[in-house]
Amino acid sequence: MTDIAGTGALFCSPEVDAMREFFRQKPRKLASKLMTAREAVSQFVKDGDYLGVGGFGADRIPTALLHEVVRQRKHSLGFSGHTATHDMQILVAGDCIDRCDCAYVVGLEARGLSLSARRAFESGRIKAVEWSNAALAWRYKAAAMGIPFLPTRTMLGTDTFHYSAAREIICPFTGTRLAAVPALFPDVALIHVQRADEFGNCQIDGITVADIDLARAAKRVVVSTEQLIATEEIRGKPHLTAIPYYCVDAVVVQRYGGYPGNVAGEYFSDEVHLKEWLQAESDPDQYSSFVESQIYGVPDFDAYLALNGGETRMLQLRAEELLESGKGAE
Repeated sequence: MTDIAGTGALFCSPEVDAMREFFRQKPRKLASKLMTAREAVSQFVKDGDYLGVGGFGADRIPTALLHEVVRQRKHSLGFSGHTATHDMQILVAGDCIDRCDCAYVVGLEARGLSLSARRAFESGRIKAVEWSNAALAWRYKAAAMGIPFLPTRTMLGTDTFHYSAAREIICPFTGTRLAAVPALFPDVALIHVQRADEFGNCQIDGITVADIDLARAAKRVVVSTEQLIATEEIRGKPHLTAIPYYCVDAVVVQRYGGYPGNVAGEYFSDEVHLKEWLQAESDPDQYSSFVESQIYGVPDFDAYLALNGGETRMLQLRAEELLESGKGAE
C-alpha cells in the first residue's frame, strides 16, 4: 500500500460483511412484486438514500420511476452519475440530489449540456466526487462480488484520480502501481428493462452496461418493464435472464417507461422532446414552469406521455427504432 489517495469523499461504505449479511437475509420467496410506480417509490426510495440508475446515456433509462421520485419530492439523495444524461437532468429538476459520484454528468451527449445540472454543480448545491466510467462500473462489480475493492489501472496519473476517493496500491505479486476502487452498494437501484415476470426475473435486449452488477450491488431494486411476461416464458429461455428475481423488490409495468430515451427494439429517442428540455433550461423561471407542467402537474407517467403525443408519437418512435435496427423490413 502507498500513501497516495484521492481527495474525494466516500459516500458509501465499502464494508462488505454487513452487506453480505443484509443480502443473506433478503427474501427469496417466489412472490408477486407487482406494484405501481407510486407505490414502489414510496416504499423503497427514502430521503437521504444513495441512488443507482440503470441504462447508458439516454438508452433504457428508468424515466417513469425517476419522474415519480421527483413527483414525491424525494430529497437529499446521493447519486451514481454513471453515464447519466436525461436521468441526471430529471433528478436535478426536482432538486432531489445533494451528492454525486461523477463519471459522465451534465452532458446529454451530442445534444448539448444540461444548464440546470451545470448550475447545480457550479453553485455547490451538489457535492461532487470524480471517477471514470470504468471506475464506477467496477465499483458496482466489486460490490456484486462481495469484496471491498477492485484493483484497476483506471485514472492513475490523472486529475480524476486526485478528485476521486480511490487509493493507489502496489500489486503484491508484480510490484505494479494500481488504483484500488472501493465497492459501491447503493441503497436503491432503479432499472428499466424490456421484459419481466411478476417475480422480477428480467430480460434485457441490447447493451446491459453495468446493470447486471448494479442489481446485485444495491440493497433494494425497483424494476420497470415494457412488458409483463409469463414465468413459463422466463423458464423456457433461462439464458436470457439478466437480472434474477431474488435481486428485485418491486416490478412496475410501464409501457414506454424509458421515454424520451431510446429502448432497444422498442422505440427510438424523442429528440424533439429532449431538445425542449434543453431549451427550457436556458431560463430558470421558464424551466420551473416546464417541470411543473411535465412532472408535478400530471398524476402519472401515462399522463406525461399523453401530454407529449401519446400513442401516436410512440408509434412513430417505434417505427423509427425498428427501421434503424433493420427490423422494419421484416
